[in-house]
Amino acid sequence: MKMSKYKKAALLRLCVSAVLTLIALIITNTVLAEKGWYIKIIAYLPAFFAVGALTLKKAFLGIIRGQVFDENFLMSLAAVCALCLGECFEAVAILFFSGVGELFEKSATDKVRQSVASLALLCPDSARVIRDGKEVELPSSKVEVGDICLTRAGERIVTDGIVTKGFAALDCSAITGESTPVEVSEGDEVTGGFIDLDGTLMIRVTRRAENSGAARIISMVEDSAMKKTSAEKFITRFSVKYTPCVVVAALLIAILLPLFSITDTRSAVYSALCFLVISCPCALVISVPLAFFGAIGGSAKKGVLFKSNQALESMADLGVVIFDKTGTLTKGSFGIGEVIPHGISATKEELLTLAYAAEESSSHPISKALTEHIKGLGVQISKQDISDIHEIRGMGRVCVYKGERVLAGNAKLFARYGVSLPENAEHEGMSCVYVARGSEYVGCITLWDTPKSDSANAVKVLAEKGIKTVMLTGDGRESAKKIADVLGISEYKCELLPEDKVKLTESYIKEKGKRKKRYVAFVGDGINDAPSLARADIGIAMGQLGSDAAIEASDVVIVNDSLMKVAHSVDTAKRAMRIAKENIIFSIGVKFIFLILSAFGITGMIAAVFADVGVSVIAILNAMRTLRV
Repeated sequence: MKMSKYKKAALLRLCVSAVLTLIALIITNTVLAEKGWYIKIIAYLPAFFAVGALTLKKAFLGIIRGQVFDENFLMSLAAVCALCLGECFEAVAILFFSGVGELFEKSATDKVRQSVASLALLCPDSARVIRDGKEVELPSSKVEVGDICLTRAGERIVTDGIVTKGFAALDCSAITGESTPVEVSEGDEVTGGFIDLDGTLMIRVTRRAENSGAARIISMVEDSAMKKTSAEKFITRFSVKYTPCVVVAALLIAILLPLFSITDTRSAVYSALCFLVISCPCALVISVPLAFFGAIGGSAKKGVLFKSNQALESMADLGVVIFDKTGTLTKGSFGIGEVIPHGISATKEELLTLAYAAEESSSHPISKALTEHIKGLGVQISKQDISDIHEIRGMGRVCVYKGERVLAGNAKLFARYGVSLPENAEHEGMSCVYVARGSEYVGCITLWDTPKSDSANAVKVLAEKGIKTVMLTGDGRESAKKIADVLGISEYKCELLPEDKVKLTESYIKEKGKRKKRYVAFVGDGINDAPSLARADIGIAMGQLGSDAAIEASDVVIVNDSLMKVAHSVDTAKRAMRIAKENIIFSIGVKFIFLILSAFGITGMIAAVFADVGVSVIAILNAMRTLRV
């Protein structure tokens, strides 16, 4: 990693000061050993200003601006007073190790920021656009909706769009966190920031580059850094009151210890200086925000976007997760359950063939799901064998196949044509397509909104964490019960309108005082979920960077459809909070002990410098662990 100009200059100042300090140390212990204290100060002044000029300048500017009590003021006051006392080596040491700590702090902060800033690489600066039959290279900001962009192997897709021509495998890991390449072809949607691995694609743009999925990710992460958690607000309030208090305490030490003959004036002032160095709150001011920012940056690379630090903090204390059903827990499309022929005379193949004959030309979602499944099984029929097709709204389809009437639909259709259904024909929680030939019942095919592959595991993991899971759906009772039982959902409510979901979400929020874990999250994916996402303590939008209303109302966005990332985000939040609390307790605890020791003159300046710089370095290293999500 290339070193910045700031860090090069800081490192140069430290090296020059180290050399000048060594020279001063040698000559004050040999050539000038017998000279007065002022000669010793003069010898150390070059080293003092080489490392401390910038700190002294910042302290002076802070005083002019009215921001007196910061770390620069504390360090400058302690260093100048130590120099005046003739403790020249200690005076330089204060500024030197303060500079080392600041350099380390800057490096750590840059590493976190570079981790987040690397997201900016998701948005290419230019694009190849086909205009008037010619390939033209344009800045990405000039690409308009409807343009056709050309993307070749090894390049990033400029913005969101639909593939109009070509086939390729895409690396989606930077956006969705998925490690496995995704194959796309004509008609598939793609998101800006995906990497084309092995093919050439023609993509019709559906969003301008500044509104693409990648651009939204960058914007959300940057915005989150501006919003403080309660832990960060505590540090800010703590520092404002804490720093003036320790300055007053240092003055009292310098005045009262000699006044009560506990020690002499020089030793009392020296103890007060140690007290000032120890009291610097750098470890807290830097490490706690760094922990949150690191966790947010790391999560973004895994496809989980926290829109604020508060969302991260609340997620660590999650007590209830409310799921929308369709499109969130389930795929939102019908899948085949069972193929159940009736009696010994009918076969599965015969049942499927008759159903296909009746449903083949229908545009109804259930019919389309059914015919696609049957076609995938290799069932083939001749359209010449089908005639007199008509659809009865809300009931099903009727046709003539090979000279015989075929019915495919629900119980109402069968009642209309006087065909009896057996007593065991209904299947709880599933939609049934009943099939008859003439007046003979042939069997039924069950369909249901199938759960996503990781829904059950996500619910199980959340339950293991002590988090209650609830499903809210507009579906009927039997369908809702079926999904809840299959997934292990602890509680469900059915036959709900969007406003009913909001009221139920509010009822769980009002029960906070009864739970050990307080906060309520709502997980949804569509525009109808937006009111509930906005009302919940934590709104979690699933899978669709293009679902504007859901994303706008949410606090967390999971870029793909993986519900397991809800559980993983809880772990990330808890880890970040734990690390932040560790830094708070460790920093305050160590400083408190050293402050007491320095007040009684037990610790020297080197120990004081460790209590400041050493604690800061340890706390920053601990905070950087949040980058590893």
